[in-house]
Amino acid sequence: MGRLIFGMMQSLDGYIDHAQLGPPGPILARHFTDYVRGSDGLLYGRRMYEIMRYWDEDQPGWDEMDHDFAQAWRPKPKWVASRSLTSVGPNATLVQGDLIDFAASLKSERDGDIDVAGAELANVLSAAGLVDEYRLYFRPYVLGAGKPYFAGPRPPLRLMKLDAIGEDAVRLTYAPA
Repeated sequence: MGRLIFGMMQSLDGYIDHAQLGPPGPILARHFTDYVRGSDGLLYGRRMYEIMRYWDEDQPGWDEMDHDFAQAWRPKPKWVASRSLTSVGPNATLVQGDLIDFAASLKSERDGDIDVAGAELANVLSAAGLVDEYRLYFRPYVLGAGKPYFAGPRPPLRLMKLDAIGEDAVRLTYAPA
């Protein structure tokens, strides 16, 4: 049975804003590449999918780490929950029906970890009891506003692991209590 893992970088005050947080350093970037490479697929909300589409085609100025991440990301199956998109790119499937039923079926059909990305998507899946693990990657920024990691009430959680990853990140890993 697959597991849904919701993990994202955020500021110390709990906000997600990739533009203000900037790219991860080399060690954290390698961590995310290895995570994607080992995942069984990626379940995205629309906004996160549109951000991640950046990796669909090589970009001028990419370094070796960028190419490595793209090579890990491109072949992975992607499922995109959206009410507004009418199509998605390579290796992606548009999820327009009942998200809860789809995610429950996905968990029963897959064997590995399925990355969940998007705070609103994770909120819906959390409320349905479908998220198996939360990975909060804190970076040393205070944003004061923006999209919070938890888009709704925080579910009761139990700390599983705490570790420093890379140059400036701390990961807290929680399971539902």
